[in-house]
Amino acid sequence: MNTEVFAARHIGITERDLPKMFGTIGVETLEQLIYETIPNDIKLKQPLNLPKGVSEHEFLNHLQELSNKNKVFKTFIGLGYHESLTPSVIKRNILENPGWYTAYTPYQAEIAQGRLEALLNFQTMVSDLTGMELANASLLDESTAAAEAMTMLFDVRSRQQKKDGAVKFFVSEEILPQTLSLLKTRSIPLGIELIVGNHETFDFSEDCYGAILQYPGKHGQIHDYAGFVQKAKEKDIKVAVAADILSLVLLTPPGEWGVDVVVGTTQRFGIPLGYGGPHAAFFATKEEYKRSIPGRIIGVTKDTDGNRALRMALQTREQHIKRDKATSNICTAQVLLAVMAGMYAVYHGPEGLKYIAGKVHSQTKRLAQGLEDLGIKQRNTAFFDTIQLQVPNVASLRKLMEEKSINLNYIDDTHVSISLNEATSEQDLERVLECFASSQKTKDNAALPSGAKEVLPASLRRKSSFLEHDVFNSYHSETELMRYIKKLERKDLALNHSMISLGSCTMKLNAASEMLPLSWANWGNIHPFVPLDQAKGYQEMITSLEHQLNEITGFAATSLQPNSGAQGEYAGLMVIRAYHESRGEGHRNICIIPASAHGTNPASAVMAGMQVVVTKTDERGNIDVIDLEEKVKLHSENLAALMVTYPSTHGVFESSIIKITQLIHEHGGQVYMDGANMNAQVGLTNPATIGADVCHLNLHKTFAIPHGGGGPGVGPICVAEQLKPFLPGNPVVETGGKQAITAISAAPWGSALACLISYGYIKMLGAEGLTNATKVAILNANYIKGRLKGKFEVLYTGERGRAAHEMIIDCRPFKEQGIEVTDIAKRLMDYGFHAPTVSFPVAGTMMIEPTESESLVELDKFCDAMISIRSEIDEATADEPNNVLKNAPHTLDMVTSDSWEYPYSRQKAAFPLPYVSENKFWPSIRRTDEAFGDRNLICTCAPIEAYAEV
Repeated sequence: MNTEVFAARHIGITERDLPKMFGTIGVETLEQLIYETIPNDIKLKQPLNLPKGVSEHEFLNHLQELSNKNKVFKTFIGLGYHESLTPSVIKRNILENPGWYTAYTPYQAEIAQGRLEALLNFQTMVSDLTGMELANASLLDESTAAAEAMTMLFDVRSRQQKKDGAVKFFVSEEILPQTLSLLKTRSIPLGIELIVGNHETFDFSEDCYGAILQYPGKHGQIHDYAGFVQKAKEKDIKVAVAADILSLVLLTPPGEWGVDVVVGTTQRFGIPLGYGGPHAAFFATKEEYKRSIPGRIIGVTKDTDGNRALRMALQTREQHIKRDKATSNICTAQVLLAVMAGMYAVYHGPEGLKYIAGKVHSQTKRLAQGLEDLGIKQRNTAFFDTIQLQVPNVASLRKLMEEKSINLNYIDDTHVSISLNEATSEQDLERVLECFASSQKTKDNAALPSGAKEVLPASLRRKSSFLEHDVFNSYHSETELMRYIKKLERKDLALNHSMISLGSCTMKLNAASEMLPLSWANWGNIHPFVPLDQAKGYQEMITSLEHQLNEITGFAATSLQPNSGAQGEYAGLMVIRAYHESRGEGHRNICIIPASAHGTNPASAVMAGMQVVVTKTDERGNIDVIDLEEKVKLHSENLAALMVTYPSTHGVFESSIIKITQLIHEHGGQVYMDGANMNAQVGLTNPATIGADVCHLNLHKTFAIPHGGGGPGVGPICVAEQLKPFLPGNPVVETGGKQAITAISAAPWGSALACLISYGYIKMLGAEGLTNATKVAILNANYIKGRLKGKFEVLYTGERGRAAHEMIIDCRPFKEQGIEVTDIAKRLMDYGFHAPTVSFPVAGTMMIEPTESESLVELDKFCDAMISIRSEIDEATADEPNNVLKNAPHTLDMVTSDSWEYPYSRQKAAFPLPYVSENKFWPSIRRTDEAFGDRNLICTCAPIEAYAEV
């Protein structure tokens, strides 16, 4: 074995495994299997034009050299991004811990109570600091959260405000520039008219449905918005506020003014800058909007035994239910980052946060005083951490600052702003002051005062308490926090315990060598708006990754800006929209979507201003080409796009795909390919070959970014030549195409830090390794299909009876014995496995995807578990629900209880197969009561005794 070949470490199957697997599948060679799986007319004629893979050692050395090209200045740019200090106990035990970063979205609550508790802490932290009743479990970034606030209030306007015709939305000129750009992007397709102006002179007679304010303003001024909010209420105008979360420790929370939504980012709660992300945004609102809030909410309920239990509540996966009626396409969060930010609050507690915020504010006041003593005018009358200065010669000041490795925010030729943070030292303040003194030629007069006058009027100072729950007042030593984090980790089943065979949500290995650089300072401490010459390492990595993805997809250009798959869908459709408008065909607004598509597809199409037309699938699960032809011809004049997932959501390489894409092009439309299943294409076929024009890629699936319990994700779009000019831009740093659409996410290159993982994955595997990974993913899926033959029916296959990289097994026949697919999912927990994807895309089924990273031993364990469960199903009867499946999962409390009232043994309940006892995972609760939790919605750290069933 060549120990320098990364593919041998990433791919779980070895040469000696192949004969057994081929025998089970019924093929002679791997090439035969691929030939029988992928239609010949879409296979690549040439291998990927990418370099040979490098060893892990070579990659880490390369990335170290690349990181040295980044210049880490002391950066005081602000604009929503601040250097923060990640407590080492959180970095080591969460960010660098596969027990946290390889976990899946907590849809199976019984084996996710640790993450759910961490997210409940996050929600409580946000609710307390904002003064709002309800918070979700994070969004993608502050600007996205602001856009979600605008669209949520737009959605509720007719139901609650009786303002059906009101389409105007006021935006304070104090808003962050990237947020304004994103508001423009999201408003245009929905017909929302933005009014940007001064909140003090706003004409309340305008027919507005809502408004958004920035607190503090983009250059640091803090306004007392209470009067504005009161007037807005009188006119029935809903108000959102984008707030700095650290400032809310000292400032009156917006919830106390009666606002409707508060959004922002938790980046400064211990999350690295990372050149823009990933960072967890927050979204807090009133309880009356609980059915409209975007994203995920963690709620408190009880389990079968009446014990306190947590689960995702209300809006969970609403797109897959509401589809084109969904109010948002958000289907992921920034879970790993939200967990870290929540733990930052747990570790520091209310008193620690007061100390940090107080120190930042005190330093800012003292710096302002020192600069005023030099004769420099400070324009902000009330401020928290940011001062705005009027200076005679910005160019000379900038030269002095950059010589001292300092970045400020240069507003224009005569104004700068300085935003301090928790990492700011006394030496930093002195260096800043010296540079200003030198620019003023008054260096001898530079002195940092020991104190400064108060700048916050009483009306702006926080008086209410926050973070009073025990969890924020118990774990302030490293020992205690380390143990608390470990306690929560033990409740969660992650990839470091066993295979997570989720169809459509690829859970492959996230290699340690791909993850390590995320902790390096030269990658973590770069602000997204620094001059490009300070981020040469990032720029080289980004350019290389874009080239790699272009080659893999066959397309001409890539934008890394979208920071989730759903955001990539939206970005791709907005680029298509811009393309049609550039050709004078802005009337094209029909988006055809197969009935089997991900629920985010129709939601994204509606957000992009398109009308969804659904096309049927046939009895084999493929797109019904006859029905598609009829609908294409019917809507030919207005056809904008087809959204297609390939291989299909049913796990099949449809042989008619080229005919389908040609049909769309013949009628003037563009083809959008959902990249959820790209891991079955890499190196074997590609979106350009099948005739697509744009695709998004789930870097957190195909390209090894960890799922992190539901995020981070990156969803870049790759486009054909004609769409290249329209790739999204950014208002602060130039990026995108020559006719760029406005921003899709806040940062120019989205979650740039996470892109290091995919860059490493591609670079270490190389062309041959990437292609072999795809082949083995297909091999593993077909092996499971072969082993389960006769026990579980596979619903759809290709023309030669092969699965792609995933398959759907039909569990509906077991209803005759009283067994539902959910019972199988819960029973798998007793065998030490996370369930495959349940009831999507077909109710009553399971979609299984093993990925290429799993060994034959692990595949066989999973198959043994499924076959054993099938035997248990055969033993069950519809008239006797007291069986091992209906009672699953079995907790340690159940199995060790003094009483045992079940007609099967404790051994069968907890240790159904010999391998289980070697590495037993215990679900921490029994099944959750979903209805009870939704009737009694509690989304903060309250004990179950705090409420009663009504």
